[in-house]
Amino acid sequence: MAQGTDAARTVILTVDDDPGVSRAVARDLRRRYGEGYRIVRAESGESALEALRELKLRGDLVAVILADYRMPQMNGIEFLEQALDVYPGARRVLLTAYADTNAAIDAINVVDLDHYLLKPWDPPEEKLYPVLDDLLDAWRTSDHRAVPITKVVGHRWSARSSDVREFLARNQVPYRWYSSDEPEGKRLLACADQDGERLPLVITADGAVLVEPDDPELAAQVGLATTPAEDFYDLVVIGGGPAGLGSAVYGASEGLRTVLVERSATGGQAGQSSRIENYLGFPDGVSGAQLTDRARRQASKFGAEILTAREVTGLEVNGSSRTVRFSDGSAIAAHCVILATGVSYRQLQAPGTADLTGCGVYYGSALTEAASCQGHDVYIVGGANSAGQAAMYLSRGAKSVTLLVRGSSLSASMSHYLIGQITDAPNISVRTGTVVEAVHGSDHLEQLTLRDIESGHTELVDAQWMFVFIGAAPLTDWLDGTVLRDERGFIVAGPDLAVGGQPPPDWELDRAPYHLETNVPGVFVAGDARAESAKRVASAVGEGAMAVMLVHRYLEQS
Repeated sequence: MAQGTDAARTVILTVDDDPGVSRAVARDLRRRYGEGYRIVRAESGESALEALRELKLRGDLVAVILADYRMPQMNGIEFLEQALDVYPGARRVLLTAYADTNAAIDAINVVDLDHYLLKPWDPPEEKLYPVLDDLLDAWRTSDHRAVPITKVVGHRWSARSSDVREFLARNQVPYRWYSSDEPEGKRLLACADQDGERLPLVITADGAVLVEPDDPELAAQVGLATTPAEDFYDLVVIGGGPAGLGSAVYGASEGLRTVLVERSATGGQAGQSSRIENYLGFPDGVSGAQLTDRARRQASKFGAEILTAREVTGLEVNGSSRTVRFSDGSAIAAHCVILATGVSYRQLQAPGTADLTGCGVYYGSALTEAASCQGHDVYIVGGANSAGQAAMYLSRGAKSVTLLVRGSSLSASMSHYLIGQITDAPNISVRTGTVVEAVHGSDHLEQLTLRDIESGHTELVDAQWMFVFIGAAPLTDWLDGTVLRDERGFIVAGPDLAVGGQPPPDWELDRAPYHLETNVPGVFVAGDARAESAKRVASAVGEGAMAVMLVHRYLEQS
């Protein structure tokens, strides 16, 4: 990759696998724009993505991306789709041959393409520069501020350091990680007048120093919204998983004053997935982070307000309004509430697990730890899709991945396509009828005791990494006494509320509850928190949209 030397200037990036064409594009761009922009060129989609990620980490700006359509391994449309997640504000141009016109037209819908140029573009004064001038003018009038970079200094086996990295990553906050025992980490600690006893240390882009910050403090300091702009809304959505994001998108797009409240990071369990391959419209799969980021941007575009690191502790009925109370004692109210709180992974009860959580034992995929698993033996506990997706992702770099499954096979809980991929992966093995009996280690995971359910035989194995995906527990305890739940804590709604054809107790309306409506009129549930829900991303998004339709019906009749 060749590039200009002035790192302070905004970047125009071009990628073409033909070195001659690549040099020609860069030459023409430098001739016209070299004084005001830094021209960066790459000769493959992968190297261009690497360049974009480096620019993003430094907080540099990218105004325009030009990509050739016909590139091996990753064509121009595939590259621009991934580049969209790194620099959503950059203008996107596809370079095509005449025969590729249909592909370029398709790309307008796939990657929100701004323009496509037919090769050759000679003379550039007529066919290239006018297009780029217009795109640069449009970019300059848009919100293209640089993304600030946050620094995190921590220890590899610090549970809170792991939590902070995961929090920032899942909230799409760019950061750089520095180990406290490496030279740069030590220098940062010294500059902050810290001895490294209290970790992690977080240094925000504006120089604020945070020592062992909790999530609300961290969110507020890195620019995430934590305080509601209003006291009253049309709709409060509680939970930022696929169901909650779906509700926020459809609520805001249909004119409802909508606020989404999330206690940790948008995306829920789906947002932690390394690859979702059975979601409609993504034949090559999409990561949970990509899907979440796009949904969040979409909700914000329509005007939905998104609050992060706010824990909801209560729901009250006050006449026609519904009041949502936060853990800090504050509250907001609305005409309607959608409960999209989702579920969390159940805790592994084996002795030693709690002490080593975050120090080799992780719940969910913990993708920020994946790079550290390179060349190591990894254990995954669970047999559902989330466990299978994590196994496939981690197998790319791990020496071996072992799935520990309580049941007799994967077929009862995992999609067929995933079972096939796992079977074909040479470094993934499946141990059925096996549970973790105990977890061992001093400051980090070192060994596991495994037990065969049928024979009772136990085995001690060396292990530094274990990821746990064992069932779902709904996050609904705070609704006790207000909203009806089943014996497992899942929220009962719609027809399931009727016992013997009768409405639920204390139901005062002369109609039956709507399909996703709880026993509290105007309070709806969507996604995994609902009793007997499908526990799939597509169904959660669909329920989020359906809940908004029912909110409108409720408001019309109120």
